[in-house]
Amino acid sequence: MKKENNTQTNDSKVYLIGSGISALASAVYLINDANITPKNIIILEQDGIAGGACDGSGDPKKGYVIRGGRMHEEHYVCYWDLLSHIPSYENEFISIKDETFEFNQRFVSHAQARLIKAGKKVDDSSYGLSISHQSDMAKLLFTPESLLENKRIEDWFAHDFFETNFWYIWSTMFAFQKWSSLMEMRRYMKRFIHLVDGLNHLTGVMRTKYNQYHSVILPIKNYLEKLGVQFCMNVQVQDIDFKFNEHEKRAIGLQTLNQGEEENIVLRTNDYLFITNGSITESTDSGSWNEAAVLKDEKDSGSWKLWKRIASKDNSFGNPRVFSENIDLQKWYSFTATLHDTTFHEYMENFSGNVDGTGGLVTITDSNWLMSIVIARQPHFPNQPNDVKIFWGYGLYPDRTGNCIKKPMSQCNGKEILEELFYHLNIQTLMQPIMEKGKANCIPVAMPFIDSLFMPRSSGDRPDVIPKGAKNFAFIGQFAEVEDDCVFTVEYSVRTAQTAVYGLFETNKEVIGMNYSIHNPKYLIRAMKSLSS
Repeated sequence: MKKENNTQTNDSKVYLIGSGISALASAVYLINDANITPKNIIILEQDGIAGGACDGSGDPKKGYVIRGGRMHEEHYVCYWDLLSHIPSYENEFISIKDETFEFNQRFVSHAQARLIKAGKKVDDSSYGLSISHQSDMAKLLFTPESLLENKRIEDWFAHDFFETNFWYIWSTMFAFQKWSSLMEMRRYMKRFIHLVDGLNHLTGVMRTKYNQYHSVILPIKNYLEKLGVQFCMNVQVQDIDFKFNEHEKRAIGLQTLNQGEEENIVLRTNDYLFITNGSITESTDSGSWNEAAVLKDEKDSGSWKLWKRIASKDNSFGNPRVFSENIDLQKWYSFTATLHDTTFHEYMENFSGNVDGTGGLVTITDSNWLMSIVIARQPHFPNQPNDVKIFWGYGLYPDRTGNCIKKPMSQCNGKEILEELFYHLNIQTLMQPIMEKGKANCIPVAMPFIDSLFMPRSSGDRPDVIPKGAKNFAFIGQFAEVEDDCVFTVEYSVRTAQTAVYGLFETNKEVIGMNYSIHNPKYLIRAMKSLSS
């Protein structure tokens, strides 16, 4: 990998815009591999809490909130490399990686109720794919990405493909929709083909001990703060000044809003900038038991407006409009239920055959909203009492009228969402007394940009991590381009961090090679066999 660095000195400062896992990972690698002085690393975050999409908050009284969950699996080589350096939340002598692997040895994913319909388990032993469907999938695997630009999944597959068990499992596991990018689906198929033969049981899927904020983000933040990294919260970067000439591009200044006050930051010739462009959890809004969440848009978004401003300055900085201007096609709503009662979890354990933490996603195929829920291992929060239980869920089609509640999910409060769920599980009579006694809470969340990274796109819509000619800046996160890897994964974010650090600085290290499972004949044969069953 060609290094762009010519001006790094001992007093070089590195500014990172955003505090999601890509920025936190960048800070770790800047310290450990690029020998940047920790106090010279400045993280600028527009919100009051770090972590970006890897979140988890709340308490038993007000209710807990998880906007979404991040799937893990053992082939996330960059991610596990990062976490092998970080002490876990509860034990400084055990790394997050070791804690997570040990946790997953005790609580192995083997879903026994992956799909349900009419309140009963669906036989998912067959994916229900026809010879034609299988042929279309095989053709997709070996079609060059350059021929798939701006195509939707529904452009490739017949209508009945979207009624198969495979599609219900695949789409809800990864949050694909029929109009999502065909290019991204192809990348997922090639990257995760080793999971296909156990997809109906979520075999190989790993989870953290607690929610992703407490198990991953907070330990990394604590690690960095102890070393001296500066976290500047409630600082919004509104624009970036660049200097261009025929041979190079340099970031030379930041225009920020710091606690409501305008402030300019000058980048010296030996300073660097890491830019998190775009965000899948930007402009989210939380409802309540009695109030629906409100769908916001770009007007409430610092990240998307910033990317649009800088993209107008150079074509190599990507095309944010592709990802941000189709909210109705990229939104979905999630919800987190907090129960001061064990009845629901006991029922689901008996119904599914899975103790909490081993079942994973349960999808209701006859739900107009296409609701799915996840019951994580309890407690899911360090401050969660033993008699309090939580679960998370989401709906891929929030604008459709509910089967029981005759209005769209997007207009429903937490109480109505639980009523719709309990209707599908045929447990209204069981759960109604618990709700009437005030022992249930549910907080819905509207996320306008959550599926934006899956919008159909073409080459160049995502900027390269290090654009051609860039000397002191890089793009990181879900909207920076990493060839062949899969967005909407923590692995992708950490890979952009490694690419940025090892590309801008002399580290004598290379980005860890991708574990591309389609290149292993064993996985390919097993996958094709299971798809034909």
